[in-house]
Amino acid sequence: MSIEIRVPVLGESIVDATIASWLKKEGDTIQAGEALVELETDKVNVEVNAEQDGILQKVVKQEGDTVAVGEVLGIIGAGKGDTSVATGAKETVAATSPVTSPPHTAPAEFSAPVAPKQAGQPAVEAQRPPSPLARRIAAEHNVDLAQVRGTSPHGRVTRDDVVSYLEQNGSRASAPMQEPIAPPQAPVPVVTPPPAPRSAGNGTSQTLAAPRGREERIRISRRRQTIGQRLVEAQHTAAMLTTFNEVDMTAIMDVRSRRKDAFKERNGVSLGFMSFFTKATVGALKAYPRLNAEIQGAEFVLKHYYDIGIAVGADEGLVVPVLRDADSKSFAQIEREIGELAKKARANTLSLSELQGGTFTITNGGVFGSLLSTPILNAPQVGILGMHKIEQRPIALNGQVVIRPMMYLALSYDHRIVDGSEAVRFLVKIKELVEDPETLLLEG
Repeated sequence: MSIEIRVPVLGESIVDATIASWLKKEGDTIQAGEALVELETDKVNVEVNAEQDGILQKVVKQEGDTVAVGEVLGIIGAGKGDTSVATGAKETVAATSPVTSPPHTAPAEFSAPVAPKQAGQPAVEAQRPPSPLARRIAAEHNVDLAQVRGTSPHGRVTRDDVVSYLEQNGSRASAPMQEPIAPPQAPVPVVTPPPAPRSAGNGTSQTLAAPRGREERIRISRRRQTIGQRLVEAQHTAAMLTTFNEVDMTAIMDVRSRRKDAFKERNGVSLGFMSFFTKATVGALKAYPRLNAEIQGAEFVLKHYYDIGIAVGADEGLVVPVLRDADSKSFAQIEREIGELAKKARANTLSLSELQGGTFTITNGGVFGSLLSTPILNAPQVGILGMHKIEQRPIALNGQVVIRPMMYLALSYDHRIVDGSEAVRFLVKIKELVEDPETLLLEG
């Protein structure tokens, strides 16, 4: 009998996905544990794996199609080595490996059942090629797959095995392999065909030269579509305004200069700017709590905890992992956790729980050279702080013109519950705390 491949439960608040790519084609022999299709959601990518051996009989949904949870993606028919025929029943393939969920947080229902080894089974069958997603992540992090132990049926190396290997070995990458795995193929350019031959006037034909490859068509990823939709909604639904100020970074840069070596030696992490601004933000939120709220219908909810979203630019689009209970963390803990979240974001291995929630967001365009910008609210939050590049500028200080390292700050806020005077004082509070870092120990 046939086996239906269905869209599994994808996670909280995710009800549909887009088919990113089929990893098998019709007629291919399928082995238990192999990845069949990769689904793309606005938060995570998910591989759907086979629970039984067989043949991919039919592809029901094509690449680029939007599919809902429980919808049939394809059908696996009986084939060589298929163990499902004897049951005479229709089964559903719903084993997945979430691309952004570490192995220790993956829901139990996402794990494919481990098939018992058959007596007399040839040893060669226990060694099957790594999944496509495992190969991709290994190539991105320069991991030798020969060093990774497969935990899926038949010892196949999956995405979870590679992520587990990376976590156990920290940031260390293996030496480059002599034959690195090729990266995913780039989109095929849409080439405009050359014009038809034109007569040269002497009875011969002459082909006019035409530039080729000037355009290419690339499908917008599900994540980028969702980001765009939410940013537009934020501007349409919130009464969003932005206020600006500037901060003298001299004191922080002096502290970092004097303490950075001892700090790194003691904590194993560098002392950056984000810990100072996170602490200053928490201190300002405590002083002006409406910036740490959200609107729900005719009410607004004040939150007496401080889960700070840190915007991170990744290849697939902006993501905002959340630093939980930032008020209770030390400078070293903040720097360490932000570094880990940023690394996961760029490796596309964030879990859903690391992306959900958040009471206020900080975005730092300065790392890309931005001098000034207007950040858009991360709904349903009502405030977002924008940091920018540090630039040496002349300022008036005590009646003298001096050169100081200055940074522009921007605060976008929802005027429905935050008054303009409150927003201005919030940003002034951050300025005061940053320019006098010692107060961060008391108020941050």
